[in-house]
Amino acid sequence: MKKLGLLLVAFVFGAVSYAQGPKIEFKTETIDYGNVKKSEDNGVRFFEFTNTGDQPLVISKVNSSCGCTVPSYPKDPVMPGKTGQIEVKYNMNPGPINKTVTVESNAVNKERVPLRIKGTVVKEEATDTKANVLEKKKTLPQS
Repeated sequence: MKKLGLLLVAFVFGAVSYAQGPKIEFKTETIDYGNVKKSEDNGVRFFEFTNTGDQPLVISKVNSSCGCTVPSYPKDPVMPGKTGQIEVKYNMNPGPINKTVTVESNAVNKERVPLRIKGTVVKEEATDTKANVLEKKKTLPQS
């Protein structure tokens, strides 16, 4: 009887561990902007993910570490085997970028996933027009 009970427990445990559920796998969890200029980059990047599980994946919330980073995410469930994206828009303030966007979902492998963006927004250099105006003011006509 003990052997039958042990066998039953092993069977139930195996069946439960086999039940998969939704799983989220990101192509990358860090995006490096590199060195960018605000005038040449809109600050939008995409984190692509796949539901590698066997049930629909529902993203319930996506939070950013500050107001300078605005995430958007799919509101509808992502079916098994399908892909989706988290859009992140950084406001491109000059200086270093080191922000985190946290994704919360019903995934059995990762309920919370921190995604990082990093890089540097370089300051725009002064245009030649401004430099020429200053130089002209310095040189006055001689009498």
